[in-house]
Amino acid sequence: MVWPFLTLVVLCSACIPLPLRAADRTTDESAIRDLVGARQEQAWNQHNARAYAALFAEDGDVVNVMAWWWKGRAEIESSLTGMFGNIFHESTLTFRQVDVRFLTPEIAIAHARWTMTGAHMPPGLPEPREGLQTLTVQKRNGKWLIAAFQNTNYVPPPATTADMKKML
Repeated sequence: MVWPFLTLVVLCSACIPLPLRAADRTTDESAIRDLVGARQEQAWNQHNARAYAALFAEDGDVVNVMAWWWKGRAEIESSLTGMFGNIFHESTLTFRQVDVRFLTPEIAIAHARWTMTGAHMPPGLPEPREGLQTLTVQKRNGKWLIAAFQNTNYVPPPATTADMKKML
């Protein structure tokens, strides 16, 4: 009598984690979209370098649209403090799309399409108007943080294959 009962318990317990994992995945994906889209947008639009840097792991990296590499939360905050006081003081960042792909239950890649208005770039630097971020996010102590971030300005592709060949 005990063995059939134990067999039933083992079989049932093996089935329970599957729906929970799907629910966890949905919850995690929602948390990542909130981090990458809503919270990043809010911190940027408030020009709050500390809140923006807090979205990153302590050892997080940023490679911005100029390929300037900031290493660690402190450097991210310091760099943005200066920029929010100058070239980005009137900027507004908007996210149009955030796609998430899990590599493991605790690591995901997010791609985020953005637009920006109000940046005042110095001569010789392109104005960021539209682009794509690639972010590696990691769940640490139950909290999703940005571990690595690369930002790219969007340049429309050539209209035709022939135009593309001319460029090459």
